[in-house]
Amino acid sequence: MIIKNANLDVLATRRSQYPDDNKPEFLLVGRSNVGKSSFINTILSRKNLARISSKPGKTQTLNFYNVNNDFYLIDAPGYGYADVDKKTQAKFGMMIEEYLEKREQLKRVFLLIDFRIKPTEDDLLMYNFLKYYNLPVTVIATKADKVGGSKKQKNLKIIMDTLDLVIGDDLVVFSSVTRLGVKEVLKKIEDLVDVI
Repeated sequence: MIIKNANLDVLATRRSQYPDDNKPEFLLVGRSNVGKSSFINTILSRKNLARISSKPGKTQTLNFYNVNNDFYLIDAPGYGYADVDKKTQAKFGMMIEEYLEKREQLKRVFLLIDFRIKPTEDDLLMYNFLKYYNLPVTVIATKADKVGGSKKQKNLKIIMDTLDLVIGDDLVVFSSVTRLGVKEVLKKIEDLVDVI
């Protein structure tokens, strides 16, 4: 897949604001600071389309990126960041739940986790939450360039054992620095966009 154009088209906090053009959608979820903005910029071959912030918790809406006018990549607010108050966290949770409940255009969820560490309790909760809705999930293990060769297999095993992926779900080891995993992710999207 060649990315010809990508734009941030819609910022939504409720269902009435979602795009209504019926394009396939791919949702990104993950902890604050896991590298969602870097993932978006790398996948879409853009430098600053998604703003990378040193301060976690910046994304506060569902951000719909229109790609090639063929599909949407949607960035959701990050979870698990202590500086975001409980009321705001609850609001984010409800926003994501409202989206997941009845969004037929959603083809796959990319759950981003940090390859360097064991999946957190929040990561596990999110995975189980997605499974509650029977959504297909690809786990994206980010920041792989920061993990040495000998630790790669060990970290991979820890992630697989902790999340206990169901049949049909899979994992892609990813780096926005080396572009490891980019082709795999684009192929997944391409296959699902073509199915429509």
